Amino acid sequence: MAKGKASPFLRVNYLMIFLFISLALLYIPIILMVVNSFNQSTLSTSFTGFTLGWYGNLFEDRTVLEAALLSLQLGTVSTTLAMLMGGLVAIALVRIPKFLGRLLLTTMITAPLVMPDVITGLTQTLLFNSTKVLFGWPDHGGFGTILIAHVTFIMAYSAVTIQSRLLTADSSLEEAAMDLGSGPVRAFVEITLPIISPALLSAWLLGLTLSLDDLVIASFVTGPGATTLPMIIYSKIRVGISPEMNALASIILGVVAAGVVISSLIMARSEKTRISEEAKALKTG
Repeated sequence: MAKGKASPFLRVNYLMIFLFISLALLYIPIILMVVNSFNQSTLSTSFTGFTLGWYGNLFEDRTVLEAALLSLQLGTVSTTLAMLMGGLVAIALVRIPKFLGRLLLTTMITAPLVMPDVITGLTQTLLFNSTKVLFGWPDHGGFGTILIAHVTFIMAYSAVTIQSRLLTADSSLEEAAMDLGSGPVRAFVEITLPIISPALLSAWLLGLTLSLDDLVIASFVTGPGATTLPMIIYSKIRVGISPEMNALASIILGVVAAGVVISSLIMARSEKTRISEEAKALKTG
């Protein structure tokens, strides 16, 4: 071996070491959090015994339950609206090559992806202050203001996700359906929509994650009686991480893991069905 040149074996080993360290830094704290959610002791430095009491205390905390319900409602509604609006934007950008304001629309869609949450929250606050002066709405922040703020920035992520799938979709299939007498709407619904359904699901799950995870923007536009789950968690851990918060985080982790597994299975099944149908079409053609 030439002097000064590392062997491929050593380079692979270094990469594996770095990978292991990165994964350890990510997952060891998660494992410790889950373990401490079952710890009888309130201190994370010692494990004194197994208990489910912290989970029981969590489900008896009405404040946490109300915040979780509000976050789920906000996430479901805002994500669905953002996916529909983002999908329309993606269709316009892909199917209409030239129209007035295309560059401006593209810029406005991509800007929220890189804009800091603090700036987004501040601009939304200024918006609602202006509408209150002009129209008398809103009297105070709440579900409606958080919903509008979430739809505003989630729509950008949905548009980009759906657009990337539309760009790779075979438009000739939809054109063939229209040549056979199908209308544009029916051809889109029956041909293109199933093809981009994995992207729609990905956009919806991504939007739900962003909504449930948002703390900064919601803090700017919320008001009395509308406290989301991230705001509750942040307020409680400011004085120290309690076992109930470990339990809550463990439940969220379990739900997210289940959602990822289910969505992966659905997307894999959809992709398998698509490949099978394309193979049948080629054979019959």
